[in-house]
Amino acid sequence: MSARNEIEDTAAYWLVRQADGLSSEEQARLDAWLNAAAEHKTVFWRLEYIWEKTGRLGALRGPDTLAEAVTETPPPAMPRRVRPRWVAGLAAALAVIVLSSAALLWPRPAHYATDTGERRLVALSDGSRVELNTETRLRTAMSPDSREAWLDKGEAYFEVVHDASRPFTVHMGARSVHVLGTRFSVRRDGDKVQVLVAEGRVRLSGSKADPVSKPVVLDRGDVATGMGASVLQSRTSDQHVDDQLAWRRGLLVFDQITLADAAVEFNRYNQTQLKVLDSQTAAIRIGGSFEATNVEAFVRLLQSAYGLKIDRDDETVKISE
Repeated sequence: MSARNEIEDTAAYWLVRQADGLSSEEQARLDAWLNAAAEHKTVFWRLEYIWEKTGRLGALRGPDTLAEAVTETPPPAMPRRVRPRWVAGLAAALAVIVLSSAALLWPRPAHYATDTGERRLVALSDGSRVELNTETRLRTAMSPDSREAWLDKGEAYFEVVHDASRPFTVHMGARSVHVLGTRFSVRRDGDKVQVLVAEGRVRLSGSKADPVSKPVVLDRGDVATGMGASVLQSRTSDQHVDDQLAWRRGLLVFDQITLADAAVEFNRYNQTQLKVLDSQTAAIRIGGSFEATNVEAFVRLLQSAYGLKIDRDDETVKISE
C-alpha cells in the first residue's frame, strides 16, 4: 500500500470516529496525527469538506452497526499498513467522492514560490493580493465557503478583500491567522512565526492539541512573535510598521540592530553570504536603509565607516576587525 493510501485510510478512519464523537484522548491523538505532516491535514480536510458537502457525513451518525464497528476497533496513533475491511471500503468510497466532486467543491491548491532575492505579486481569485518576499513558499485554495493559504516558508504580505461569508485563514505550521478583510504580513522561519498588522484586525491561534496556547487578537500596529507554545505581543509605531514592510520596496531598514542580525537579513536576499568572524564585530550597531540585493554596497559601507577587514572566499564574505 502506498503512503498516500495509508494517509487516506487513516483520514477516513478518523472521519468516522469523529462523526460518532471523540473522547478528549482521541481528539488529542487526531490533532497529533494532523499536525505530524501537512499532507495529513490536506487529505483530512479535503475528505471532510467533500463528505459534508455531499451529505454523506451526516448519514454516518445513524447506522448502529457502523458505530459499533468503529467502537470495537481501536483508533490508530499513526498510519498503519493493516486496516479493518470497513475502513478500506470507506476510504474507497471517499476516494470516489473526491474524484467526482473535487473539481466543484475543493479546487486543487495553487502553489507559488520565489527564489533568493526575488519578490512576486499574486492576485487571488477573490480579489485579494499577496506579495511574496525572498525564498517563500505559499499555497492557496479557494472554495465557496472558505479561503485558505499555507505559508510553508518565508514571508508574505496579504491584502485581503472583506468577505464575511468566507473568512480568510493563513496556516503556518501549528499556528493560523484568521481574518475577514485586512492588511498584514506573516513571516515563518521554521517554528518561529511573526505577524505584523498594517490595517484591520486578525486573530492568531495555535494548534488544538496545545491547550496552553490561547488565541491572540492583533490590531493595527501590533506585532506578535510565536515560537513553540509562547507568543510575545507588542505595539509598534506606524514608522516601524513601514520599516518592517520596506522589503516590498526592495529595501532593508535597520534601526540600530547588531551587525550579526543585519548579516542574517542580507543573507536571505543574496547568494553571496555574509559571515561575521568575531563577537566584537558582530556587536557593532547598524542603522539606515539599504538595497536588499546589493550586498557589495553594504560591504563597502562597512569598510569605509568602521574600517573592517573584508575577505572573500567564493560566495562568502568574511567580516572582522
